[in-house]
Amino acid sequence: MGGRAPLWLFGDQLGRHFHATPENRGRDVLLIESEAALARRPFHRQKLHLVLSAMRHLAGELGDRATLVRARTYREGLARFGRPVVVHEPGSHAAERLVADLIEEGLVEAELPTPGFIRSKRDFAAWADGRRRLVMEDFYRDQRRRFTVLVEPDGDPVGGTWNLDRDNREPPPHRAALGVPRAYRPREDDVDRGVRDDLDRLLRARRIGPVGVDGPRLFAATHDEAWRALRRFLTTRLASFGPHQDAMLAGDWAMSHALLSAPLNLGLLDPLAVVREAEARLRSGEAPLNSVEGFVRQILGWREWIWHLYWYLGPSYLDRNALDAHTPLPDWWRRLDPSRVSARCLRTALAGVRDRAYAHHIQRLMVLGNFALQRGFAPRALTEWFATAFVDGHPWVMPANVIGMSQYADGGVVATKPYAAGGAYINTMSDYCRDCRYDPRVRLGPDACPFTAGYWAWLDRNATRLTGNRRMARPLSGLRRLADREAVVEQERHRRRY
Repeated sequence: MGGRAPLWLFGDQLGRHFHATPENRGRDVLLIESEAALARRPFHRQKLHLVLSAMRHLAGELGDRATLVRARTYREGLARFGRPVVVHEPGSHAAERLVADLIEEGLVEAELPTPGFIRSKRDFAAWADGRRRLVMEDFYRDQRRRFTVLVEPDGDPVGGTWNLDRDNREPPPHRAALGVPRAYRPREDDVDRGVRDDLDRLLRARRIGPVGVDGPRLFAATHDEAWRALRRFLTTRLASFGPHQDAMLAGDWAMSHALLSAPLNLGLLDPLAVVREAEARLRSGEAPLNSVEGFVRQILGWREWIWHLYWYLGPSYLDRNALDAHTPLPDWWRRLDPSRVSARCLRTALAGVRDRAYAHHIQRLMVLGNFALQRGFAPRALTEWFATAFVDGHPWVMPANVIGMSQYADGGVVATKPYAAGGAYINTMSDYCRDCRYDPRVRLGPDACPFTAGYWAWLDRNATRLTGNRRMARPLSGLRRLADREAVVEQERHRRRY
């Protein structure tokens, strides 16, 4: 094995399905901590901690097989290592360009396919080419059939239906918490203490500029931790995941969510193995179909789809702006300062990002994303914010999620209509409005909910652009009948407090 080129692993390629495959077993492993990469964006402090902790834990686990180099840049780290390496497909367009340059320079011998996703880029392109629409539901069904997940021998879906979303949209219960067992919580160790000391040193020297607050590590940083987190979710929380997965509770940030996106996106878990484990819980009767299908949809469907859209649509997708939105992100938003916000839903979500670098998918879409859509935040800047402020954010994760799903800036490539909603939706699906300064039923005056009034002002601003969308016909008809339309629009034009 000694003649084989070492394997260089990026910080999101840390699982055994990357370095312990037959192709890579026995290769030396290189890990590079690039200070330039840490300082390139205002990453959340806890995100930086998690990535460094995961890399250092892996180096310790691999022992003499691994070399951990701390350098100013990746190129400098490779030069100091002194041996050509191979690398798996990286997770961003910028990293892909870097790898191409390094191959020309002779520092990288070859780029290997990534084992971090279930379907290859070539297979996705073959599926997508020539299609009039790139709808996730179509892709998800093809995934289920191709990998025989939750399907009968004849190829039909288990239970007779592909999509159980209608069973998974229940509002939250009338209590402060969902009442399920707590999610897995890792224990910090000497590696974490060393990471924290190093980040403190870089911060004091002003060599990094993170956002958010430091805190105990909440997410898995090793293979064993990730599998413990997965098994705890499957055993104690999967059964209750489905019905309330779109609900929100101010006092229960985790509810029944898996909290596995961070270890998945660090490459600590093999996504198909995760799907098979969930499927096994259905066969054993430990979890109902609606919960298992909802969880499988997020990994086999949504996660895979988002990855492939990132590569298929290309770098120019980041510049799409179908609704001509150009408002800069407010300082309080960038700095994660919920004290500047009165609306309880927005304040709670922003505080969650500040304190944990995390908010679950409905908080992201229907609170943070909905607010940004209504206020016309610039889509590219918003995408970068989500990618850097969230512990599971990576360059490939956010473009289709934010530009497509959340902001409708691609004009309908990802979503068939904008995900805009007033305060009534948030009131139905959460307990936020009970003790809020604003009234979700009011759109004019000092008690006007910024989401209710903001929805109508947004619809007025984009009415012409949305006229051709059949799914927006009813809201646009309601806008035309709105007696106080002009007053609401004027109020929101001058609103400075939320």
